[in-house]
Amino acid sequence: MPNTKSDSVAHGLDQSSLSHVLGYHLAQADVPIKKVFFKCIGQPLQLRPVEFTILMLLNSNENVTQKQLSQALAVSAPNITILLDRLAERGLVTRVRSETDRRSQHVLLTRKGAILARKAHEVSLTMEHEVLRHLSDGERAILFELLQKVARHRRV
Repeated sequence: MPNTKSDSVAHGLDQSSLSHVLGYHLAQADVPIKKVFFKCIGQPLQLRPVEFTILMLLNSNENVTQKQLSQALAVSAPNITILLDRLAERGLVTRVRSETDRRSQHVLLTRKGAILARKAHEVSLTMEHEVLRHLSDGERAILFELLQKVARHRRV
């Protein structure tokens, strides 16, 4: 939270009335992060943030179902289907019916998808350093821990 009224003035606007709104601060912090993502992953690898996240989850987990992805990303079933269709059209994922539950589909990375996921992961390890350079290692750890705590309790 800004310490003084002058800390809450940006672009000539007094933003102190928003100092208590978490969503506002998250949106402001997201601006430089999205720029870095687009420059490092989005443009060169042709991945949107949600597609990147799907590839990372599939690369790190075995036997992932479409339903699990939907729940992990808080995306509706129809929307996860659209996202997976796009990735499948690019040859990055494939879907296979579960042998134990015919209603369920497992989502797998293709060879091309696995290569892209590894490349995106490598880039992701350092892409945000510039944005976060003003935070100490301890502050970064606290920031991530607090954001994860908020996300864990996302039922509203």
